[in-house]
Amino acid sequence: MQQTCDIPGRRLPGALLAALLFLAACAQTTEPTAPASKSTPSAPPPQASRPQAELAERKLQRGEAPLAMEAPSPRASMDAAMSLERSPQTGAAALHYYHPYPPPPYYPRPPVIPPGNDRFPDKEPTGVLSVAEHPVSTFSVDVDTASYAFVRRALTGGRLPPREAVRVEELVNYFPYAYPAPQDRAQPFRVTTTAMPTPWSADSRLLHIAIRGYDIARAERPRANVVLLIDTSGSMQPNDRLPLLQQGFRLFAQQLRDDDRVAIVTYAGQAQTALEPTAGRDRHKIVETIDNLRAGGSTAGGEGLQRAYALAERHFDKQAVNRVILATDGDFNVGIVDPKELERFIVAKRKSGIYLSIFGVGVGNLNDALMQRLAQAGNGNAAYIDSLLEARKAMSQELASTLFPIADDVKVQVEFNPAAVAEYRLIGYETRMLSREDFKDDKVDAGDIGAGHTVTALYEITPTGAKQRRIDPLRYQSEREPVAPPPPTSRTDELAFVRLRYKLPGEAASRLIEQPVRAADVLARLDAVPVEQRFAAAAVAFAQRLRGESALDGFSYAAIADLANAARGADPEGYRAEFVRLVCMAETLGAVAQR
Repeated sequence: MQQTCDIPGRRLPGALLAALLFLAACAQTTEPTAPASKSTPSAPPPQASRPQAELAERKLQRGEAPLAMEAPSPRASMDAAMSLERSPQTGAAALHYYHPYPPPPYYPRPPVIPPGNDRFPDKEPTGVLSVAEHPVSTFSVDVDTASYAFVRRALTGGRLPPREAVRVEELVNYFPYAYPAPQDRAQPFRVTTTAMPTPWSADSRLLHIAIRGYDIARAERPRANVVLLIDTSGSMQPNDRLPLLQQGFRLFAQQLRDDDRVAIVTYAGQAQTALEPTAGRDRHKIVETIDNLRAGGSTAGGEGLQRAYALAERHFDKQAVNRVILATDGDFNVGIVDPKELERFIVAKRKSGIYLSIFGVGVGNLNDALMQRLAQAGNGNAAYIDSLLEARKAMSQELASTLFPIADDVKVQVEFNPAAVAEYRLIGYETRMLSREDFKDDKVDAGDIGAGHTVTALYEITPTGAKQRRIDPLRYQSEREPVAPPPPTSRTDELAFVRLRYKLPGEAASRLIEQPVRAADVLARLDAVPVEQRFAAAAVAFAQRLRGESALDGFSYAAIADLANAARGADPEGYRAEFVRLVCMAETLGAVAQR
Protein backbone atom coordinates (compact mmCIF):
# COMPACT_ATOMS: atom_id res chain seq x y z
CA MET A 1 0.00 0.00 0.00
CA GLN A 2 1.34 3.42 -0.96
CA GLN A 3 2.10 5.55 2.08
CA THR A 4 2.25 9.31 2.40
CA CYS A 5 6.04 9.46 2.64
CA ASP A 6 6.63 6.31 0.52
CA ILE A 7 9.82 7.40 -1.25
CA PRO A 8 12.85 5.32 -2.22
CA GLY A 9 14.96 7.23 0.24
CA ARG A 10 13.19 5.54 3.14
CA ARG A 11 14.32 2.05 2.19
CA LEU A 12 17.39 2.83 0.10
CA PRO A 13 18.81 6.23 1.10
CA GLY A 14 22.16 5.42 -0.50
CA ALA A 15 20.63 4.95 -3.94
CA LEU A 16 18.65 8.15 -3.56
CA LEU A 17 21.75 10.09 -2.64
CA ALA A 18 23.68 8.63 -5.56
CA ALA A 19 20.91 9.57 -7.97
CA LEU A 20 20.72 13.11 -6.62
CA LEU A 21 24.49 13.56 -6.90
CA PHE A 22 24.44 12.20 -10.47
CA LEU A 23 21.64 14.58 -11.48
CA ALA A 24 23.42 17.51 -9.87
CA ALA A 25 26.60 16.68 -11.80
CA CYS A 26 24.68 16.41 -15.06
CA ALA A 27 22.97 19.73 -14.41
CA GLN A 28 26.35 21.45 -14.06
CA THR A 29 27.62 20.18 -17.43
CA THR A 30 24.66 19.70 -19.75
CA GLU A 31 22.12 22.36 -18.82
CA PRO A 32 20.96 24.02 -22.07
CA THR A 33 20.28 27.73 -22.35
CA ALA A 34 17.61 29.69 -24.11
CA PRO A 35 18.21 30.85 -27.70
CA ALA A 36 19.25 34.43 -28.13
CA SER A 37 16.54 36.94 -28.92
CA LYS A 38 16.26 37.98 -32.56
CA SER A 39 16.29 41.61 -31.58
CA THR A 40 19.50 41.28 -29.62
CA PRO A 41 22.75 40.68 -31.51
CA SER A 42 24.51 37.61 -30.20
CA ALA A 43 28.19 36.88 -30.02
CA PRO A 44 29.58 34.94 -33.06
CA PRO A 45 29.78 31.22 -32.51
CA PRO A 46 33.20 29.75 -31.80
CA GLN A 47 35.02 28.66 -34.99
CA ALA A 48 36.83 25.36 -35.37
CA SER A 49 40.48 25.62 -36.41
CA ARG A 50 41.43 24.63 -40.00
CA PRO A 51 43.29 21.40 -38.93
CA GLN A 52 40.24 20.36 -36.90
CA ALA A 53 37.90 20.87 -39.86
CA GLU A 54 40.21 18.98 -42.24
CA LEU A 55 40.46 16.05 -39.77
CA ALA A 56 36.72 15.93 -39.45
CA GLU A 57 36.33 16.04 -43.28
CA ARG A 58 38.69 13.06 -43.75
CA LYS A 59 36.86 11.02 -41.07
CA LEU A 60 33.52 11.81 -42.71
CA GLN A 61 34.85 10.67 -46.13
CA ARG A 62 35.97 7.35 -44.58
CA GLY A 63 32.50 6.84 -43.04
CA GLU A 64 33.73 7.30 -39.47
CA ALA A 65 31.87 9.24 -36.83
CA PRO A 66 33.63 12.55 -36.29
CA LEU A 67 35.14 13.12 -32.86
CA ALA A 68 33.92 16.01 -30.77
CA MET A 69 35.67 19.25 -31.67
CA GLU A 70 37.71 20.93 -29.01
CA ALA A 71 35.43 23.58 -27.55
CA PRO A 72 36.92 27.02 -26.92
CA SER A 73 35.64 26.91 -23.31
CA PRO A 74 33.14 24.99 -21.13
CA ARG A 75 30.79 27.96 -21.35
CA ALA A 76 30.83 27.86 -25.16
CA SER A 77 29.98 24.15 -25.13
CA MET A 78 26.93 24.95 -22.99
CA ASP A 79 25.80 27.84 -25.21
CA ALA A 80 25.62 25.81 -28.42
CA ALA A 81 25.78 22.29 -29.77
CA MET A 82 27.77 21.32 -32.90
CA SER A 83 27.12 18.98 -35.81
CA LEU A 84 29.23 18.17 -38.90
CA GLU A 85 27.20 17.57 -42.08
CA ARG A 86 27.94 17.26 -45.85
CA SER A 87 26.32 19.85 -48.11
CA PRO A 88 24.17 18.13 -50.81
CA GLN A 89 25.10 20.85 -53.39
CA THR A 90 28.90 21.01 -53.03
CA GLY A 91 29.72 17.84 -51.13
CA ALA A 92 31.82 19.87 -48.67
CA ALA A 93 31.63 19.30 -44.94
CA ALA A 94 30.44 22.17 -42.79
CA LEU A 95 30.36 22.69 -39.05
CA HIS A 96 26.93 23.81 -37.83
CA TYR A 97 25.92 25.30 -34.48
CA TYR A 98 22.43 25.09 -33.05
CA HIS A 99 20.66 25.76 -29.76
CA PRO A 100 18.75 22.57 -28.90
CA TYR A 101 16.25 23.45 -26.11
CA PRO A 102 15.14 26.40 -23.98
CA PRO A 103 16.25 26.23 -20.34
CA PRO A 104 13.96 24.82 -17.65
CA PRO A 105 12.46 27.38 -15.25
CA TYR A 106 14.78 28.44 -12.45
CA TYR A 107 13.68 27.61 -8.91
CA PRO A 108 16.14 28.87 -6.29
CA ARG A 109 16.97 26.45 -3.53
CA PRO A 110 15.90 27.43 -0.02
CA PRO A 111 18.85 28.82 1.92
CA VAL A 112 20.74 26.28 3.97
CA ILE A 113 20.62 27.45 7.58
CA PRO A 114 23.86 26.85 9.46
CA PRO A 115 23.73 26.19 13.19
CA GLY A 116 24.09 29.48 15.03
CA ASN A 117 23.77 31.05 18.44
CA ASP A 118 19.99 30.81 18.67
CA ARG A 119 18.75 30.52 22.26
CA PHE A 120 15.66 28.60 23.32
CA PRO A 121 14.05 27.70 26.66
CA ASP A 122 15.40 24.28 27.58
CA LYS A 123 12.93 22.29 29.64
CA GLU A 124 12.90 18.52 29.94
CA PRO A 125 9.68 16.76 28.84
CA THR A 126 7.15 16.07 31.56
CA GLY A 127 7.51 12.53 32.87
CA VAL A 128 4.89 9.89 33.63
CA LEU A 129 3.12 10.39 36.97
CA SER A 130 1.22 7.93 39.11
CA VAL A 131 -2.39 8.90 39.74
CA ALA A 132 -2.17 7.43 43.26
CA GLU A 133 0.64 9.85 44.12
CA HIS A 134 -0.23 12.84 41.87
CA PRO A 135 -3.90 12.79 40.94
CA VAL A 136 -4.06 16.46 39.85
CA SER A 137 -2.32 18.20 36.94
CA THR A 138 -2.38 22.00 36.54
CA PHE A 139 -1.04 24.23 33.75
CA SER A 140 -1.48 27.61 32.10
CA VAL A 141 -2.79 27.80 28.55
CA ASP A 142 -0.46 28.78 25.72
CA VAL A 143 -1.45 30.13 22.30
CA ASP A 144 2.05 30.94 21.00
CA THR A 145 3.03 29.58 17.59
CA ALA A 146 6.69 30.63 17.28
CA SER A 147 8.11 27.12 17.63
CA TYR A 148 6.21 25.69 14.65
CA ALA A 149 7.36 28.46 12.30
CA PHE A 150 10.99 28.01 13.40
CA VAL A 151 10.75 24.24 12.92
CA ARG A 152 9.35 24.84 9.43
CA ARG A 153 12.19 27.18 8.56
CA ALA A 154 14.80 24.70 9.75
CA LEU A 155 13.31 21.78 7.80
CA THR A 156 12.84 23.73 4.56
CA GLY A 157 16.39 25.01 4.99
CA GLY A 158 17.74 21.46 5.00
CA ARG A 159 18.33 20.61 8.64
CA LEU A 160 16.51 19.13 11.59
CA PRO A 161 15.66 21.71 14.29
CA PRO A 162 17.45 21.72 17.65
CA ARG A 163 15.60 19.62 20.22
CA GLU A 164 15.04 22.58 22.55
CA ALA A 165 13.44 24.60 19.72
CA VAL A 166 10.51 22.17 19.52
CA ARG A 167 7.65 22.98 21.91
CA VAL A 168 4.81 20.50 21.57
CA GLU A 169 2.02 22.89 22.53
CA GLU A 170 3.11 25.46 19.93
CA LEU A 171 3.13 22.89 17.13
CA VAL A 172 -0.34 21.61 17.93
CA ASN A 173 -1.80 25.08 18.58
CA TYR A 174 -0.46 26.52 15.30
CA PHE A 175 -3.40 25.10 13.35
CA PRO A 176 -7.00 26.32 13.33
CA TYR A 177 -9.49 23.71 14.58
CA ALA A 178 -13.24 23.53 14.06
CA TYR A 179 -14.03 22.84 17.72
CA PRO A 180 -17.55 23.58 19.01
CA ALA A 181 -17.86 27.32 19.69
CA PRO A 182 -19.37 29.11 22.72
CA GLN A 183 -22.76 30.70 22.31
CA ASP A 184 -22.02 34.19 23.64
CA ARG A 185 -19.47 36.36 25.43
CA ALA A 186 -21.04 35.81 28.87
CA GLN A 187 -19.15 32.50 29.01
CA PRO A 188 -16.45 33.02 26.37
CA PHE A 189 -15.21 29.41 26.25
CA ARG A 190 -16.48 26.01 25.32
CA VAL A 191 -14.56 22.94 26.52
CA THR A 192 -14.74 19.65 24.61
CA THR A 193 -13.07 16.44 25.78
CA THR A 194 -12.35 13.29 23.79
CA ALA A 195 -10.84 10.00 25.00
CA MET A 196 -9.38 7.97 22.15
CA PRO A 197 -6.80 5.28 21.28
CA THR A 198 -3.15 6.31 21.29
CA PRO A 199 -1.75 5.89 17.76
CA TRP A 200 1.72 4.96 19.03
CA SER A 201 0.77 2.70 21.96
CA ALA A 202 -1.76 -0.10 22.36
CA ASP A 203 -1.66 0.09 26.17
CA SER A 204 -2.60 3.74 26.65
CA ARG A 205 -5.25 6.26 25.65
CA LEU A 206 -5.19 9.93 24.72
CA LEU A 207 -7.30 12.46 26.59
CA HIS A 208 -7.82 15.36 24.18
CA ILE A 209 -8.92 18.68 25.71
CA ALA A 210 -10.17 21.32 23.27
CA ILE A 211 -10.92 24.92 24.26
CA ARG A 212 -12.42 27.39 21.82
CA GLY A 213 -12.80 31.08 22.56
CA TYR A 214 -15.57 33.41 21.50
CA ASP A 215 -14.83 35.30 18.30
CA ILE A 216 -15.48 39.02 17.99
CA ALA A 217 -16.96 40.42 14.79
CA ARG A 218 -14.96 43.28 13.29
CA ALA A 219 -17.79 45.74 13.87
CA GLU A 220 -18.05 44.73 17.56
CA ARG A 221 -14.39 44.82 18.54
CA PRO A 222 -13.06 47.73 20.62
CA ARG A 223 -10.62 50.28 19.33
CA ALA A 224 -6.95 49.33 19.14
CA ASN A 225 -4.35 51.65 20.64
CA VAL A 226 -1.03 50.13 19.51
CA VAL A 227 2.62 51.10 19.77
CA LEU A 228 4.83 49.25 17.28
CA LEU A 229 8.29 48.81 18.79
CA ILE A 230 10.60 47.87 15.91
CA ASP A 231 14.21 46.76 16.24
CA THR A 232 16.30 48.65 13.64
CA SER A 233 19.74 47.59 14.90
CA GLY A 234 22.46 46.30 12.59
CA SER A 235 21.47 42.67 13.10
CA MET A 236 18.11 43.44 11.44
CA GLN A 237 19.59 44.27 8.01
CA PRO A 238 19.11 40.87 6.26
CA ASN A 239 16.05 40.45 4.08
CA ASP A 240 14.47 37.95 6.48
CA ARG A 241 14.40 40.52 9.29
CA LEU A 242 13.52 44.22 8.95
CA PRO A 243 12.55 44.08 5.24
CA LEU A 244 10.24 41.12 5.96
CA LEU A 245 8.71 42.91 8.95
CA GLN A 246 8.09 45.99 6.83
CA GLN A 247 6.06 43.88 4.40
CA GLY A 248 4.14 42.35 7.31
CA PHE A 249 3.34 45.70 8.90
CA ARG A 250 2.00 46.95 5.59
CA LEU A 251 -0.52 44.10 5.79
CA PHE A 252 -1.16 45.02 9.43
CA ALA A 253 -1.94 48.62 8.44
CA GLN A 254 -4.53 47.47 5.90
CA GLN A 255 -6.54 45.82 8.72
CA LEU A 256 -6.81 48.96 10.85
CA ARG A 257 -10.14 50.64 11.41
CA ASP A 258 -10.34 54.39 11.04
CA ASP A 259 -10.67 54.90 14.82
CA ASP A 260 -7.64 52.74 15.69
CA ARG A 261 -4.42 54.52 16.64
CA VAL A 262 -0.84 53.46 15.89
CA ALA A 263 2.48 54.89 17.04
CA ILE A 264 5.95 53.66 16.03
CA VAL A 265 9.08 53.56 18.20
CA THR A 266 12.39 52.27 16.85
CA TYR A 267 15.61 51.36 18.60
CA ALA A 268 19.18 50.77 17.51
CA GLY A 269 21.99 52.58 19.36
CA GLN A 270 19.22 54.58 20.99
CA ALA A 271 15.43 54.65 20.97
CA GLN A 272 13.40 57.26 19.14
CA THR A 273 9.78 57.93 18.22
CA ALA A 274 9.37 57.51 14.48
CA LEU A 275 5.63 58.21 14.46
CA GLU A 276 3.41 59.84 17.06
CA PRO A 277 -0.03 58.22 17.62
CA THR A 278 -1.81 58.35 14.26
CA ALA A 279 -5.40 57.44 13.38
CA GLY A 280 -5.98 54.33 11.30
CA ARG A 281 -7.60 56.43 8.60
CA ASP A 282 -4.12 57.87 7.85
CA ARG A 283 -2.77 54.52 6.65
CA HIS A 284 -0.56 56.11 4.04
CA LYS A 285 1.32 57.99 6.77
CA ILE A 286 1.75 54.84 8.84
CA VAL A 287 2.95 52.82 5.83
CA GLU A 288 5.30 55.58 4.70
CA THR A 289 6.97 55.63 8.12
CA ILE A 290 7.35 51.85 8.06
CA ASP A 291 8.84 51.90 4.54
CA ASN A 292 11.43 54.51 5.52
CA LEU A 293 12.95 52.46 8.35
CA ARG A 294 16.60 51.44 7.95
CA ALA A 295 18.74 49.08 10.05
CA GLY A 296 22.12 49.89 11.63
CA GLY A 297 23.83 50.24 15.00
CA SER A 298 23.69 48.44 18.34
CA THR A 299 20.58 47.17 20.15
CA ALA A 300 19.17 49.33 22.93
CA GLY A 301 16.11 47.12 23.37
CA GLY A 302 15.60 48.02 27.03
CA GLU A 303 15.47 51.72 26.22
CA GLY A 304 13.09 50.96 23.35
CA LEU A 305 10.70 49.15 25.69
CA GLN A 306 10.78 52.04 28.15
CA ARG A 307 10.00 54.60 25.46
CA ALA A 308 7.25 52.47 23.88
CA TYR A 309 5.50 51.91 27.21
CA ALA A 310 5.85 55.59 28.14
CA LEU A 311 4.21 56.54 24.85
CA ALA A 312 1.41 53.98 25.43
CA GLU A 313 0.82 55.32 28.95
CA ARG A 314 0.71 58.93 27.78
CA HIS A 315 -1.99 58.10 25.24
CA PHE A 316 -3.75 55.37 27.24
CA ASP A 317 -7.35 54.84 26.10
CA LYS A 318 -9.70 53.27 28.65
CA GLN A 319 -12.17 52.32 25.92
CA ALA A 320 -9.54 50.63 23.75
CA VAL A 321 -7.18 47.66 23.84
CA ASN A 322 -3.75 49.07 24.69
CA ARG A 323 -0.83 46.99 23.48
CA VAL A 324 2.85 47.21 22.59
CA ILE A 325 3.96 44.98 19.70
CA LEU A 326 7.69 44.26 19.73
CA ALA A 327 9.34 43.08 16.49
CA THR A 328 12.91 41.87 16.95
CA ASP A 329 15.45 39.08 16.68
CA GLY A 330 15.72 39.32 20.48
CA ASP A 331 19.31 40.52 20.61
CA PHE A 332 19.48 43.16 23.40
CA ASN A 333 23.01 44.43 24.12
CA VAL A 334 22.63 48.06 25.28
CA GLY A 335 20.78 49.46 28.31
CA ILE A 336 18.58 47.05 30.28
CA VAL A 337 19.82 43.61 29.21
CA ASP A 338 19.13 41.51 32.31
CA PRO A 339 16.12 39.27 31.44
CA LYS A 340 14.81 39.34 35.03
CA GLU A 341 14.92 43.14 35.13
CA LEU A 342 13.15 43.34 31.76
CA GLU A 343 10.56 40.85 32.99
CA ARG A 344 9.86 42.84 36.17
CA PHE A 345 9.49 46.02 34.12
CA ILE A 346 6.96 44.41 31.76
CA VAL A 347 4.98 42.83 34.63
CA ALA A 348 4.61 46.25 36.24
CA LYS A 349 3.34 47.74 32.98
CA ARG A 350 0.96 44.83 32.44
CA LYS A 351 -0.79 45.69 35.68
CA SER A 352 -1.52 49.15 34.25
CA GLY A 353 -3.49 47.56 31.40
CA ILE A 354 -0.84 47.61 28.64
CA TYR A 355 -0.12 44.18 27.14
CA LEU A 356 2.86 43.02 25.09
CA SER A 357 3.03 40.79 21.99
CA ILE A 358 6.21 39.81 20.16
CA PHE A 359 7.08 38.97 16.56
CA GLY A 360 10.46 37.27 16.24
CA VAL A 361 12.56 37.11 13.07
CA GLY A 362 15.93 35.88 11.85
CA VAL A 363 18.17 32.95 12.54
CA GLY A 364 21.69 32.67 13.90
CA ASN A 365 21.27 34.97 16.88
CA LEU A 366 17.55 34.56 17.63
CA ASN A 367 16.89 34.92 21.34
CA ASP A 368 13.67 32.93 21.49
CA ALA A 369 14.14 32.25 25.21
CA LEU A 370 14.00 35.97 26.00
CA MET A 371 11.02 36.57 23.72
CA GLN A 372 9.07 33.77 25.40
CA ARG A 373 9.73 35.20 28.85
CA LEU A 374 8.78 38.73 27.87
CA ALA A 375 5.60 37.69 26.05
CA GLN A 376 4.43 35.62 29.02
CA ALA A 377 5.21 38.50 31.40
CA GLY A 378 3.28 40.93 29.18
CA ASN A 379 0.06 38.87 28.87
CA GLY A 380 0.69 38.46 25.16
CA ASN A 381 1.65 35.91 22.57
CA ALA A 382 4.84 35.26 20.62
CA ALA A 383 5.01 34.42 16.91
CA TYR A 384 7.98 33.78 14.62
CA ILE A 385 7.88 35.32 11.15
CA ASP A 386 9.84 33.18 8.69
CA SER A 387 8.11 34.20 5.45
CA LEU A 388 5.64 36.65 3.96
CA LEU A 389 2.94 33.98 4.18
CA GLU A 390 3.53 33.68 7.94
CA ALA A 391 3.47 37.49 8.20
CA ARG A 392 0.10 37.41 6.45
CA LYS A 393 -1.20 34.81 8.90
CA ALA A 394 0.11 36.36 12.13
CA MET A 395 -0.06 40.08 11.30
CA SER A 396 -3.20 40.23 9.19
CA GLN A 397 -5.50 37.18 9.19
CA GLU A 398 -5.17 36.51 12.95
CA LEU A 399 -4.92 40.16 13.98
CA ALA A 400 -8.05 39.96 16.15
CA SER A 401 -6.60 37.02 18.10
CA THR A 402 -3.33 38.91 18.57
CA LEU A 403 -4.80 42.24 19.66
CA PHE A 404 -8.09 41.56 21.44
CA PRO A 405 -8.11 39.36 24.57
CA ILE A 406 -11.36 37.74 25.65
CA ALA A 407 -9.96 36.33 28.91
CA ASP A 408 -6.93 36.71 31.19
CA ASP A 409 -5.12 34.22 33.43
CA VAL A 410 -6.62 31.09 31.85
CA LYS A 411 -5.69 27.93 33.78
CA VAL A 412 -6.57 24.27 33.29
CA GLN A 413 -6.68 21.62 36.00
CA VAL A 414 -7.36 17.92 35.44
CA GLU A 415 -8.09 15.49 38.27
CA PHE A 416 -7.76 11.81 37.34
CA ASN A 417 -9.86 9.06 38.85
CA PRO A 418 -7.52 6.43 40.40
CA ALA A 419 -10.17 3.76 39.92
CA ALA A 420 -9.95 4.18 36.14
CA VAL A 421 -6.51 5.71 35.39
CA ALA A 422 -3.22 4.35 36.73
CA GLU A 423 -0.76 6.91 35.31
CA TYR A 424 -0.61 9.89 32.97
CA ARG A 425 1.66 12.43 31.34
CA LEU A 426 0.86 15.86 29.94
CA ILE A 427 2.38 16.13 26.45
CA GLY A 428 4.12 19.52 26.24
CA TYR A 429 3.44 22.70 28.26
CA GLU A 430 6.72 22.26 30.19
CA THR A 431 7.19 26.04 30.50
CA ARG A 432 3.57 26.52 31.60
CA MET A 433 3.28 24.12 34.55
CA LEU A 434 1.61 25.41 37.73
CA SER A 435 1.28 24.11 41.26
CA ARG A 436 -2.02 22.66 42.36
CA GLU A 437 -2.68 25.55 44.72
CA ASP A 438 -2.01 28.10 41.93
CA PHE A 439 -5.27 27.15 40.25
CA LYS A 440 -7.49 28.94 42.79
CA ASP A 441 -5.03 31.74 43.49
CA ASP A 442 -6.18 34.69 41.40
CA LYS A 443 -2.90 36.50 42.04
CA VAL A 444 -0.97 33.90 40.04
CA ASP A 445 -0.45 34.99 36.45
CA ALA A 446 -1.35 32.64 33.59
CA GLY A 447 -1.87 32.74 29.83
CA ASP A 448 -4.36 34.88 27.97
CA ILE A 449 -6.60 33.96 25.06
CA GLY A 450 -7.53 36.24 22.18
CA ALA A 451 -10.73 36.40 20.18
CA GLY A 452 -11.42 33.18 18.28
CA HIS A 453 -8.37 31.35 19.61
CA THR A 454 -8.38 27.59 20.10
CA VAL A 455 -6.25 25.76 22.66
CA THR A 456 -5.43 22.05 22.53
CA ALA A 457 -3.87 19.88 25.24
CA LEU A 458 -3.35 16.12 25.22
CA TYR A 459 -2.64 13.70 28.05
CA GLU A 460 -1.44 10.16 27.49
CA ILE A 461 -3.18 8.06 30.14
CA THR A 462 -2.78 4.39 31.11
CA PRO A 463 -5.96 2.60 32.24
CA THR A 464 -5.77 0.61 35.47
CA GLY A 465 -6.24 -2.67 33.63
CA ALA A 466 -3.46 -2.12 31.06
CA LYS A 467 -0.92 -4.91 30.55
CA GLN A 468 2.05 -2.56 30.35
CA ARG A 469 2.72 0.30 32.76
CA ARG A 470 5.71 2.59 32.95
CA ILE A 471 5.70 2.90 36.75
CA ASP A 472 6.06 -0.21 38.89
CA PRO A 473 3.45 -0.65 41.65
CA LEU A 474 4.35 0.20 45.24
CA ARG A 475 5.59 -2.60 47.51
CA TYR A 476 4.22 -1.56 50.91
CA GLN A 477 0.78 -0.23 50.01
CA SER A 478 -1.87 -0.78 47.42
CA GLU A 479 -2.32 2.07 44.98
CA ARG A 480 -6.03 1.28 44.80
CA GLU A 481 -6.58 1.81 48.51
CA PRO A 482 -8.26 5.19 48.99
CA VAL A 483 -6.52 7.62 51.31
CA ALA A 484 -9.88 8.92 52.58
CA PRO A 485 -13.33 7.31 52.73
CA PRO A 486 -15.06 7.31 49.36
CA PRO A 487 -17.59 10.09 48.74
CA PRO A 488 -21.30 9.27 49.07
CA THR A 489 -21.82 9.58 45.32
CA SER A 490 -19.94 7.03 43.21
CA ARG A 491 -17.64 8.37 40.47
CA THR A 492 -16.69 5.03 38.91
CA ASP A 493 -18.15 6.11 35.57
CA GLU A 494 -15.63 8.97 35.19
CA LEU A 495 -12.06 8.95 33.90
CA ALA A 496 -11.24 12.50 34.93
CA PHE A 497 -12.66 15.89 35.86
CA VAL A 498 -11.62 19.01 33.90
CA ARG A 499 -11.70 22.50 35.39
CA LEU A 500 -11.04 25.80 33.60
CA ARG A 501 -10.49 29.13 35.38
CA TYR A 502 -10.37 32.52 33.66
CA LYS A 503 -10.90 36.22 34.25
CA LEU A 504 -12.82 38.51 31.97
CA PRO A 505 -10.66 41.50 30.92
CA GLY A 506 -10.64 44.10 33.67
CA GLU A 507 -12.00 41.75 36.36
CA ALA A 508 -10.02 40.65 39.43
CA ALA A 509 -12.01 37.53 40.36
CA SER A 510 -11.82 34.37 38.27
CA ARG A 511 -14.71 32.31 36.93
CA LEU A 512 -14.94 28.52 36.75
CA ILE A 513 -16.03 25.98 34.13
CA GLU A 514 -16.20 22.28 35.07
CA GLN A 515 -17.06 19.08 33.29
CA PRO A 516 -16.35 15.35 33.71
CA VAL A 517 -14.78 12.95 31.21
CA ARG A 518 -17.01 9.87 31.24
CA ALA A 519 -15.68 6.37 30.71
CA ALA A 520 -18.66 5.57 28.50
CA ASP A 521 -17.54 8.25 26.04
CA VAL A 522 -14.17 6.63 25.28
CA LEU A 523 -13.86 5.92 21.54
CA ALA A 524 -12.64 2.38 20.87
CA ARG A 525 -11.36 2.85 17.30
CA LEU A 526 -9.10 5.53 15.93
CA ASP A 527 -11.06 5.83 12.69
CA ALA A 528 -14.13 6.78 14.77
CA VAL A 529 -12.32 9.83 16.21
CA PRO A 530 -13.16 13.21 14.59
CA VAL A 531 -10.52 14.54 12.16
CA GLU A 532 -9.70 17.56 14.34
CA GLN A 533 -8.64 15.35 17.26
CA ARG A 534 -6.76 12.91 15.02
CA PHE A 535 -4.79 15.71 13.37
CA ALA A 536 -3.90 17.14 16.79
CA ALA A 537 -2.60 13.68 17.75
CA ALA A 538 -0.41 13.68 14.63
CA ALA A 539 0.96 17.12 15.54
CA VAL A 540 1.97 16.10 19.07
CA ALA A 541 3.48 12.88 17.71
CA PHE A 542 5.61 14.87 15.25
CA ALA A 543 6.84 17.21 17.97
CA GLN A 544 7.78 14.31 20.24
CA ARG A 545 9.55 12.54 17.39
CA LEU A 546 11.57 15.67 16.57
CA ARG A 547 12.58 15.90 20.25
CA GLY A 548 13.70 12.27 20.26
CA GLU A 549 11.33 11.20 23.03
CA SER A 550 11.39 7.49 23.79
CA ALA A 551 7.59 7.22 23.81
CA LEU A 552 7.67 7.55 19.99
CA ASP A 553 10.49 5.06 19.35
CA GLY A 554 8.23 2.64 17.49
CA PHE A 555 6.21 5.28 15.62
CA SER A 556 7.93 6.45 12.43
CA TYR A 557 7.70 9.74 10.57
CA ALA A 558 5.90 7.83 7.80
CA ALA A 559 3.23 6.68 10.26
CA ILE A 560 2.81 10.27 11.50
CA ALA A 561 2.43 11.53 7.94
CA ASP A 562 -0.18 8.87 7.18
CA LEU A 563 -2.11 9.78 10.35
CA ALA A 564 -2.06 13.49 9.50
CA ASN A 565 -2.87 12.99 5.83
CA ALA A 566 -5.95 10.95 6.69
CA ALA A 567 -7.13 13.70 9.06
CA ARG A 568 -6.52 16.80 6.94
CA GLY A 569 -10.23 17.55 6.67
CA ALA A 570 -11.12 21.06 5.50
CA ASP A 571 -7.79 22.78 4.85
CA PRO A 572 -8.55 26.02 2.93
CA GLU A 573 -5.17 27.65 3.65
CA GLY A 574 -3.14 24.46 3.10
CA TYR A 575 -1.58 24.47 6.58
CA ARG A 576 -2.22 20.77 7.15
CA ALA A 577 -0.94 19.78 3.71
CA GLU A 578 2.22 21.75 4.46
CA PHE A 579 2.52 19.89 7.76
CA VAL A 580 2.49 16.53 5.97
CA ARG A 581 5.27 17.75 3.67
CA LEU A 582 7.34 18.83 6.66
CA VAL A 583 6.95 15.38 8.25
CA CYS A 584 8.18 13.78 5.03
CA MET A 585 11.08 16.26 4.91
CA ALA A 586 12.06 15.32 8.47
CA GLU A 587 12.02 11.65 7.49
CA THR A 588 14.27 12.34 4.49
CA LEU A 589 16.72 14.43 6.53
CA GLY A 590 16.83 11.70 9.17
CA ALA A 591 17.64 9.11 6.51
CA VAL A 592 20.43 11.29 5.08
CA ALA A 593 21.89 11.90 8.54
CA GLN A 594 22.19 8.15 9.12
CA ARG A 595 24.53 7.70 6.16
